[in-house]
Amino acid sequence: MASLSLNTLKQIMRLMVDNPGFDRVLSKVDVLSASPGKVVCGLRVEEEHTNRGGTLHGGLTATLVDVISTMAIMYSERGSPGVSVDMNITYMNAAKIGEDVLITAQVLKQGRTLAFATVDLTSKASGKVIAQGRHTKHLGGS
Repeated sequence: MASLSLNTLKQIMRLMVDNPGFDRVLSKVDVLSASPGKVVCGLRVEEEHTNRGGTLHGGLTATLVDVISTMAIMYSERGSPGVSVDMNITYMNAAKIGEDVLITAQVLKQGRTLAFATVDLTSKASGKVIAQGRHTKHLGGS
């Protein structure tokens, strides 16, 4: 059973974005639901989230993969955020200004020291996959 509640995850996100660091770029991400090992968030793409082509910036996509998968790992039995070991993102479609994006992170496996997660960014309207990410984290321990 997860040691955190959905409300706690929302509070963690608030604390992250209310500080002067890089995580402020996530200020418009909403935590929609959580179950052990799975977190779903939403984001409406706005101008501040886009590249010069007017679509969701690849760097923000990578940050979403990183942070939302970490939340899913935290919302698991171990409840540890860990540190990144490897992350990759495959970009498949563009998300334009005004588009609602669902970010679904799922823990694939957790061992003694490593956790593996996958993240799908999909268009809420069309269901098209915008990007898929995989994230491996070291959890510490022996």
